[in-house]
Amino acid sequence: MNVEIGEKYPKTLLNKGTGFLADYSHSLNPYTGCSFGCSYCYVRQMPVSLFRSQEWGTWVDIKKEAANLLRKELSRAKAKGKVTIFMSSSTDPYQPVEFKEQVTRALLEVMVEDPPDFLFVQTRSPLVTRDIDWLQRLGERVRVSMTVETDLEDIRRAFSPMAPPIQARLKALEQLKEAGVPAQATIAPLLPSSEAFPRLLAPLVDRVCVDDYFMGDGSGGKRTRSLGISKRYEELGLQEWYHPEAYKIVLERMRRIFSDDQLYVSQNGFAP
Repeated sequence: MNVEIGEKYPKTLLNKGTGFLADYSHSLNPYTGCSFGCSYCYVRQMPVSLFRSQEWGTWVDIKKEAANLLRKELSRAKAKGKVTIFMSSSTDPYQPVEFKEQVTRALLEVMVEDPPDFLFVQTRSPLVTRDIDWLQRLGERVRVSMTVETDLEDIRRAFSPMAPPIQARLKALEQLKEAGVPAQATIAPLLPSSEAFPRLLAPLVDRVCVDDYFMGDGSGGKRTRSLGISKRYEELGLQEWYHPEAYKIVLERMRRIFSDDQLYVSQNGFAP
């Protein structure tokens, strides 16, 4: 798929943490738009997507001069109190364009120079391992959250064909663990998976977050329903997985391997 790359010069980078991210003082998005274009992405139903003529996943805007702007904003924010940052809420900070543009890496460099109290890095991309050097320097002030919605590659392809393969994400978690970078596996949004899923994750992480459309899309599942995702489940004959109680299937499987203090559900798993 061809992705249209644009540029913008934002006036602000740090946005107030609200709603699902109310546990954070700020959210931070290095890009506008996301070329992974996952079919279930709740951002499709947010203004950033709805006010754009192109389909979500076909365009990305690079935020120019982002590091310089963050340097100023971070200093001002820290002068007012505790700063906790969620990166990112409406884009993947390590989508393909980051390989060349390195906006996220530049932002990390700023945060190493002048660390926030906590940084949460949400991604589904193995490219995050490129920045292990900066992440290590943040120590316990950072946590990488690697989205692993399922352990089944055919399911991944059915819902998010442009996203990185599951095996590559598991390998990234392994590398983060070896480097001593705090990380978790985030099963969000939860997709159909196998009983072997917990055993795949066990050697890689000691923290797992389980979330679904109904708890995690910020609207009780309304945004996701408007996307017609239920039809995808019907086509695959997996209707039982599109249900507010389906997350309990995976949670119970995880409990056979992980202890209760290693398992988090929805918003609690994303908190600082």
